[in-house]
Amino acid sequence: MRSFESRDRQVVARLYTEGLLAGQIADNDTGADIDFIEEAYFNDDFNHLWVAEVKGEVLGMIGVAHDHETHSSEIRRLRVAKDWQQTCIAATLIETALQFCRQRGALKVVLDTRFEKSTALDMFTKFGFQYTRGKTHHGKELLEFYLDLYRPKKKES
Repeated sequence: MRSFESRDRQVVARLYTEGLLAGQIADNDTGADIDFIEEAYFNDDFNHLWVAEVKGEVLGMIGVAHDHETHSSEIRRLRVAKDWQQTCIAATLIETALQFCRQRGALKVVLDTRFEKSTALDMFTKFGFQYTRGKTHHGKELLEFYLDLYRPKKKES
């Protein structure tokens, strides 16, 4: 796991596009943060973008965008290369993002997904995210989740 570097631009754009092709991105998502990564994720100490690298190959990414007004952070652009989705890469990316949010004093973390595989939903639940609501957007279900960081972590049973 490491911070995004300019040499990662092409693979990050590819991971973004693969998510688009898989129907995971809303129709109104312009992808401006992917076009302007430095401005979106590195001009504010509360925002960041990481990549997961295995043996020199970038196989995943995750971003955090903070809302200073609400003291909440949004997990964005969680992507893992198709052939690596059944590994621990996504969980490691989420843990990295959550640790970053905690260190910066975020009170809440939110995320949404159009990805309805139970393994992804189970992973969000494992990290303590709670399902907020679902809504239909252009015929596809958008699932919203939140995690209150100010509450103690639940112990696994």
